Amino acid sequence: MAKFIVSSSPHVRNKRTVSGIMLEVLISLAPAVVASVYFFGFYALFIEILSVGAAVGAEYLYNLAMKKEQTIRDCSAMVTGLLLALNLPPSVPFYVPIIGSAFAIVFVKMLFGGIGKNFANPAIAARIFLLLAWASLMTQFVRPISWQNGEAFRYFGCILKGPEGLKTVAAVSTATPLSSLRSSVSYAKDLPILSMFLGNIGGSLGETSALALLLGGVYLIVRGIIDWRVPASFIGTVALFALIFGAAKGNAGAFILPSLFGGGLFLGAFFMATDYSTTPNTKWGLLVFGFGCGVITSLIRFFGNYPEGVSFAILLMNIVTPLIDKAIKPRPFGFVKQAKKGGQAK
Repeated sequence: MAKFIVSSSPHVRNKRTVSGIMLEVLISLAPAVVASVYFFGFYALFIEILSVGAAVGAEYLYNLAMKKEQTIRDCSAMVTGLLLALNLPPSVPFYVPIIGSAFAIVFVKMLFGGIGKNFANPAIAARIFLLLAWASLMTQFVRPISWQNGEAFRYFGCILKGPEGLKTVAAVSTATPLSSLRSSVSYAKDLPILSMFLGNIGGSLGETSALALLLGGVYLIVRGIIDWRVPASFIGTVALFALIFGAAKGNAGAFILPSLFGGGLFLGAFFMATDYSTTPNTKWGLLVFGFGCGVITSLIRFFGNYPEGVSFAILLMNIVTPLIDKAIKPRPFGFVKQAKKGGQAK
């Protein structure tokens, strides 16, 4: 017997499918994946594969246990697992991406009803969960490898104990550019901006190369997968606050490029703050959402205890999204503006 769907008008049809959109996102993340392997070796690829596999496996087992229809074919679990992996330091032990992906899928996504019903971006929530559970592992970073010295497999020594599993931790550990950004204008001016843009610096797997993330973000915008308003207002607000902070320090432009290219701003703005189910439904709401993310990120970066605030900003604004939708309501379909006296209706 044929199944009919009964719903209220308007009936909008679109050729795009969930799996098709998710595949587009995976394609857009390919430059960041390539950059992560180039700068941190094959252990980076191992972590990414492990994280994706754990996410898909967790969703499969959850559906199997709850006797629900399998949903792994929509590829959303793959996107969640890959985004989480790109948010992890290159030296985490193997169990960190497994536990993080399982937490993202089961506790943030599936228990709330599955795709489209989660209250927050699963990868963001999982990253914060891992940061609270293993603060030391999530905040220890290693320097990029040198392919000329045969270091492609070097960080496999982290597979069980993280950075402590390496014999020469002091020789490979490094600080991220944001760790001391707020300290002085001279520090900000001495940062290697080109290395930060290309990705040849310490940081999480997918956040170091601003170029790779920018290519992926532009691809998503051109393909119509994401709305430009969130990344534009998010990145623009961070740039504005960096300008104000720099002016207060005596050099207005010193902190702008380090703030944009350092940390996970591009990764968060293009790939996680644009999640359909956790962002507002109106154009003005999207601008407010991005602005709020930028404000919170900047406040944490320049005045908080953590050097990075993108994840916390997106999570907090995900929670605020229903309030934004309540305050900024879309125009009802078929709405006709009332004409003024002596005029015509529009």
